[in-house]
Amino acid sequence: MTRPAPPADLPPMERLLAIMARLRDAEDGCPWDQAQTFATIAPYTVEEAYEVADAIERNDLTDLKDELGDLLLQVVFHARMAEEQGAFDFADVARAINDKMVRRHPHVFADETYASVADQKVGWEALKAAERTGKSVAPASLLDDVPVGLPGLTRAVKLSKRAATVGFVWPAVQDVVAKLHEEVGELLEEIEAGDLDKAREELGDVLFVAANLARTLDIDPEDAVRYTNAKFVRRFKYVEQRLAERGKTPDKSDLAEMDALWDEAKAAERAAAASE
Repeated sequence: MTRPAPPADLPPMERLLAIMARLRDAEDGCPWDQAQTFATIAPYTVEEAYEVADAIERNDLTDLKDELGDLLLQVVFHARMAEEQGAFDFADVARAINDKMVRRHPHVFADETYASVADQKVGWEALKAAERTGKSVAPASLLDDVPVGLPGLTRAVKLSKRAATVGFVWPAVQDVVAKLHEEVGELLEEIEAGDLDKAREELGDVLFVAANLARTLDIDPEDAVRYTNAKFVRRFKYVEQRLAERGKTPDKSDLAEMDALWDEAKAAERAAAASE
């Protein structure tokens, strides 16, 4: 027998928790939801986080509301599965983040003071380090608890940032740039030698140093590459549009024609930016 959905007049968070409990119900829940595990849901969690970032990039607040809801559902899903195992529930998740935010903001909720935002960031990292030390099972390495499931560039930033806390860091941005040039040179050597396995390794070194440079400049490399991806899409669409006006498609054009149109797109963007 089909049961009705949890009442719409429930507080929104309470209703969402009830909906998830019903979806996971062993007798009359959803077969797909019943079959999921932490591991099978994790990719969706990552995907939803990216969709939140995409809505922000597009400045689409209506879409952002929906995407934040999708991301919240992921938290509720994981918490429900943990509750079924007797590990923790959603309230425990909320309590943990409440306590963490209060603990990490002593300048707001206690008597700590910071002279600047930079000093506050140093204090934040010190508090995080103290929390890691205080865990019942301390990691064997300083880098052990940097999640392996992070996007590559994000993890590279976090690894280098963690190493920097013990002084393993280039002293100046110019040193990072010099290292980047060095790694590009080594990549070119392997390409010229025709050794693609080593070229793959050297390309990884280039990307790692590029991520380190982003950290040094306080730039999020994932944000930077998202910006470039959007720019590429925008300019390529301009090329397609101009070719269509000529009765052509990209596969019926050539590189010289498309490159010229690409330069037009760049010039138009510069002109638009200069007029703002």
